[in-house]
Amino acid sequence: MRIDILTVVPELLESPFNHSIMKRAKDKGLAEVHVHNIRDWSTDKKHRKVDDYAFSTTAGMVMTIEPIERAINQLKSERSYDEVIFMTPDGKPFKQQDANALSLKGNLIILCGHYKGVDQRVRDHFITMEISIGDYVLTGGELAASLVCDAIIRLIPGVLSDETSALTDSFQDGLLSPPVYTRPADYKGWKVPEILLSGNESKIEEWRLEQAYERTKKIRPDLLDDEV
Repeated sequence: MRIDILTVVPELLESPFNHSIMKRAKDKGLAEVHVHNIRDWSTDKKHRKVDDYAFSTTAGMVMTIEPIERAINQLKSERSYDEVIFMTPDGKPFKQQDANALSLKGNLIILCGHYKGVDQRVRDHFITMEISIGDYVLTGGELAASLVCDAIIRLIPGVLSDETSALTDSFQDGLLSPPVYTRPADYKGWKVPEILLSGNESKIEEWRLEQAYERTKKIRPDLLDDEV
């Protein structure tokens, strides 16, 4: 997989892809992440400007269409892309099922919003998917893009040491994950549930499912509503 991220502040994305699982994916050659500064495509060579005032009394600046078009067109001239994604708070809420689907793609472009957003014509003519990570507004789409990349890349076969681990994550089956325990079995009188020490795998799996359902019902009942 290759992911190209378009941003006006590439420095914000230096760390997330150079550590932990993301670095492992890159080192194994399973994923490439290329960060591009949209200012490199600005026609304003002196100030490298990529924003302008909105055609209204709306406060704040708007990312202009030309440098974004030039950037996307250049990337598309070099290879084909499955999706051109725009990170925006008014996009479709990003869920595990979206990460699953995107992990099967080949090449992706992710455009990070900034300022008051981008000229609507960018969204109308270039964007194939709009993603939000929550009902709140960030300074820009860079941190959101890094989260989406992490959720996608970790699902690529070979990235995680144990590939089955991702299959038991929260949301994969529409439920939150059940509680987990490790050694010691008794710490200051706080004991691991006896069922987990029984060795009865079928009973343990039944317990895990019950716990997952109860946790979901208590913490995220909306997930159960989605299943109805």
